[in-house]
Amino acid sequence: MEKELLLQDIIYLKRAEQEPESESPLLRQTVTSILKDVHENGIEAVRKYSQQFDSWNPVSFRVDAETIERAKQETSPELRASIDFAREQVHGFAMHQRSTMKDLEVETLPGVVLGHKLIPVNAVGCYVPGGRYPLIASAIMTIATAKAAGVPRVIACAPPTKEGGIHAAQLYAMATAGADEIYCVGGVQALALMSYGVDNVQPVDMVVGAGNAFVAEAKRQIFGPVGIDLLAGPSEVLVIADESADAKLIAADLLAQAEHGPTSQVILVSDSESLAKNVINEVDLWLDTSWPTAEVSRQAWQNRAEVIVCANRDEVLKIAENIASEHVEVQTSDDEWFFDRLTNYGSLFLGARSTVAYGDKAIGTNHVLPTGGAARYTGGLGVSKFLKTLTYQKISAEGTKIVAPHVADICDAEMMAGHAITARMRFDRDQN
Repeated sequence: MEKELLLQDIIYLKRAEQEPESESPLLRQTVTSILKDVHENGIEAVRKYSQQFDSWNPVSFRVDAETIERAKQETSPELRASIDFAREQVHGFAMHQRSTMKDLEVETLPGVVLGHKLIPVNAVGCYVPGGRYPLIASAIMTIATAKAAGVPRVIACAPPTKEGGIHAAQLYAMATAGADEIYCVGGVQALALMSYGVDNVQPVDMVVGAGNAFVAEAKRQIFGPVGIDLLAGPSEVLVIADESADAKLIAADLLAQAEHGPTSQVILVSDSESLAKNVINEVDLWLDTSWPTAEVSRQAWQNRAEVIVCANRDEVLKIAENIASEHVEVQTSDDEWFFDRLTNYGSLFLGARSTVAYGDKAIGTNHVLPTGGAARYTGGLGVSKFLKTLTYQKISAEGTKIVAPHVADICDAEMMAGHAITARMRFDRDQN
């Protein structure tokens, strides 16, 4: 975000007081040690760290059907209806995404047939965060989307509450989203359990889901033999607004994102200095009076918030593109202008009626999104992340006659004589 943009008349009414969160050497060493221990010592290591970090050491970490049913009964009918609604929207949108992704087979030359097949990953592990909040919607975002992609086996892990066991509504969401196996274990040890296979848990091919810095570092270290979705850092929002916007509404949107934690990044970019000042005043008023999560949101606002005023909307666009925020809200008199030009964002929320909260919880788009500028090169979690695009070729004698001489010539030029032999053998065989 601190790149030189060579923009004119940029005013920071508020700048972040802290740099983005980074993983310390101690954090990396701790994660490495836990992963190594679980890999070598299996379930006993999982038990050790579960007891150490979560005071949780049950007979079995796997959640049984009776516990799932009890969680359903402990979740109010009204909340179950809302969870069911969210699952239907997320799964439904994912199925629409899947319908746009097709297998391909085409004859590119006479006798040469090339294609690809979209094949789901065989086994996926979904991490569902607990911590400060029992993130109910995160269960739906990962598990339901994997199932929409056609993943045959989806397992899920979530940490225990202080009272023991997975939060009831969170567990209901995990089950109703379609998890085939559910384990009550959190943190790095959960990632290790799913990735390596521990006790009677068969290892998965891919792990997905958000988490704290330890979970993100665990995903980074296990990547390679095991696939991951992306490395997500502290949550981010960038609001683009002009003088037509509602300052109080924008203040609420910024503070709502700030409640994720004290390292959350919240940014307003505007071509209206008066609007920007009004937003700052509204934030201060909320925090001083009635904002319900002020204790957390205030820290993020003080540490990681920025309010940037630009000379015009072209410069607003350049700032937003450079930051490449996880969530970008657009609240202007011409939202379509930004919609047509923005290219770097995790998810886009157009107009004052749209909000990050809708995307985070229930509207249907996925909330597992790139952070830290990664939106410059990747999108968020979706059906495509669980699909392997596998290519193939079929070739006849006619196709061999066309292709083999060109391949052999290139092999000769590269001095890969063995490759050339395999092409010429096929050419010669079809000539006899």
